[in-house]
Amino acid sequence: MKRIAIVEDEAAIRENYKEVLQQQGYSVQAYANRPTALQAFTTRLPDLAIIDIGLENEIDGGFALCQSLRAMSSSLPIIFLTARDSDFDTVCGLRLGADDYLSKDVSFPHLIARLAALFRRSELQNSASAMENLIEHGDLTIDVNRIQVYWKQQPIELTVTEFWMVHALAKHPGHVRSRQALMQDAKIYVDDSTITSHVKRIRKKFIAQDNSFGCIDTVYGMGYRWDNQG
Repeated sequence: MKRIAIVEDEAAIRENYKEVLQQQGYSVQAYANRPTALQAFTTRLPDLAIIDIGLENEIDGGFALCQSLRAMSSSLPIIFLTARDSDFDTVCGLRLGADDYLSKDVSFPHLIARLAALFRRSELQNSASAMENLIEHGDLTIDVNRIQVYWKQQPIELTVTEFWMVHALAKHPGHVRSRQALMQDAKIYVDDSTITSHVKRIRKKFIAQDNSFGCIDTVYGMGYRWDNQG
């Protein structure tokens, strides 16, 4: 269930939004001011935040809260829902990192539609990010989050340097990576012969698990290439 946080200092409005969103199947946490909300967010971020600008005695408390949330997460969807509808406030809110800016005159169906659109976009971004962190080519799987390489679903025990070299090679199969490029990708500064030694060890580790392995080609005078047909 998606978790939405509402930060609104007017109790009647806060409870009204909370009730409507709960009826739509969302889990809703409501806060009356910036400090209370910020304390809760430092423990756990919501999936989406709806913020008013004026919060109790803080005229621009919502702007400050938006800045704090953006520092915690660059991808958290944030909506300003406020009676302040001037161009100046709208521009300020969007420049501070909000994804949307709505007037409190907006109807509930309109608000619900905007929330659903933001959730769809967020899910697409998360899906794309997950795909970028998982590379699969034939028998090879690279899990960047776990810093782990698998061959035929069995883990290959590589050092961190070796892992990033395999990642650099396999990310674009068929493309030649120079020793200098591999050095940069692995964030090491060594001579060419050391890169050659790393590649030899990587090959040995794959071959120890599968003696038919031959996916790392040496392109003489240029570098190395991941060959899915090898």
